[in-house]
Amino acid sequence: MARPEKIRLGDLLIQQSLLTEEQLKLALDEQKRTGRKLGRIFVESGFVTEEEISKALARQLRAPFVDLKAYNFKPELVKLLPETQARRFRAVVLGENMGLLQVGFADPTDLQGFDEVTRVIKRDIELAVVMESQLLSTLDRIYRRTEEITGLAKELTAELGDVPVEFGDILGLTAGAEDAPVVKLLQTVFEEALRMRASDIHIEPQEKSLRIRFRIDGVLHVQTEADMKIATALALRLKLMSGLDISEKRLPQDGRFAVKVRNNPVDVRISTMPTQHGESVVMRLLNQNTGLLGLDNIGMPPHILERVRHAIHRPSGIILVTGPTGSGKTTTLYAALKELNTTEKKIITVEDPVEYRLPGINQVQVHEKIDLGFERVLRTALRQDPDIILVGEMRDQVTAEIGMRAAMTGHLVLSTLHTNDALTSPIRLLDMGVPRYMVALSLQLVLAQRLVRVICENCAEPYEPAPHEHEWLRYELADRVDGQAYKRGRGCTHCNGTGYQGRTGVYEMLEMTQALVEAANQDDPNLFVQAGRHQMAGGTLRHDAVRLVLAGRTTVEEAMRISNEFEEA
Repeated sequence: MARPEKIRLGDLLIQQSLLTEEQLKLALDEQKRTGRKLGRIFVESGFVTEEEISKALARQLRAPFVDLKAYNFKPELVKLLPETQARRFRAVVLGENMGLLQVGFADPTDLQGFDEVTRVIKRDIELAVVMESQLLSTLDRIYRRTEEITGLAKELTAELGDVPVEFGDILGLTAGAEDAPVVKLLQTVFEEALRMRASDIHIEPQEKSLRIRFRIDGVLHVQTEADMKIATALALRLKLMSGLDISEKRLPQDGRFAVKVRNNPVDVRISTMPTQHGESVVMRLLNQNTGLLGLDNIGMPPHILERVRHAIHRPSGIILVTGPTGSGKTTTLYAALKELNTTEKKIITVEDPVEYRLPGINQVQVHEKIDLGFERVLRTALRQDPDIILVGEMRDQVTAEIGMRAAMTGHLVLSTLHTNDALTSPIRLLDMGVPRYMVALSLQLVLAQRLVRVICENCAEPYEPAPHEHEWLRYELADRVDGQAYKRGRGCTHCNGTGYQGRTGVYEMLEMTQALVEAANQDDPNLFVQAGRHQMAGGTLRHDAVRLVLAGRTTVEEAMRISNEFEEA
């Protein structure tokens, strides 16, 4: 294909009636003053959109415009252009047609870039036009760094050699230059984890290798297998970063540190644990640029959202969110706090650890080592004249009773509890030793939740459930199970081949109505269970999971997975 022609962008947009002479003059003055690209000035000034510019260039060059949002790439073709050149020349290999490679350029007028890409690929190429914003996010997604991580791990293995590593050697190795292999390896691991939207990094020594895994959308994926020799170096470096005792390898330790990954501030919670083959390290990543979700954005069904909103705007009482670890309880509580956070309200949180930062509220980190436990902080918080208190977890009788008393004396209390469903939560409080009258008078609402993976929109396709999935659905849908449209993700570059991208909530709610309050005051727990089941009929976690299946948001397999979690727990 012939080289693209040099185009004056401003003249082109005027020619296609997308820009006026006056707008071009203003943009040229701004370019002269700031040195920024003319196209970027057009977009930021609101004169034209990025898509309009790209399509105008495509029309002028008689080249196709390709929307990358739903484009399914072929990894073997993409890798023909190394990541360095792809980022430098803002280009990506899209596909192959009649012996020509179609390459998308964000700037199709870059003649040098076209020539250099042709030279690197060593094939005739066909020009296509793509939007730069889509291209940059695409490059982050499709250029997996597994090989780079494996290479850095091998480099570190070679540097450490076969001799057992001493503390002094590790300190000398890791505390020095930024290009030390262990530093480069960890930096690359963090970058890849953030790019893949991982919530946790697991570094696990095995008998013959060191395994690094990422938890993505609640499921662990192996990132790489490395030589066991580097396990000590990684563990000690991470301990140094988090201020842990590097000489202690026999006891578990917990800590935290902050890192910047591609200018994104990330809080890292670290936990080390001695295992048979060395120290296992798990890190929870809290990206501070992600931002807090509101109650409207966490997937809550409208009828539950309405009741939750009503409950959190009451002046007093306790609202509990229940579920296993990693089910999004803290996210839900902070979504409520975000809505309640006004200058008229004093809000205090007591947490271990503080996971989110919300301006305008008073957040307290529990620190058991200095006798700053939940009980002590909660008693002090009540003397600070709060309107709303968030307690990270009702983990014992004393904490629960203090929270209940606070709710009975005019405070709104939000907290979490580790139970399998909403119905067993009040019974759990009674089992902890909380007086029956406290539970009946102070508890307002219990919200149980799970997180399910959402089908990737870019590769969603219809499918027929397997026989066992069909029977599972029949339990909830009866005769309505037939004739429904079911979906699943085929797997593509957008979802790293999993068929899922992102997660949403599945909920059930138990509201303490007068009938339930009266049942809770009775000695027979079966009366409460019967009254609760009557209230929640058709509104269980299983029912909500099936709702998402019918809406094409998740798969039957995923609904069964989270359903079995609470049925077998």
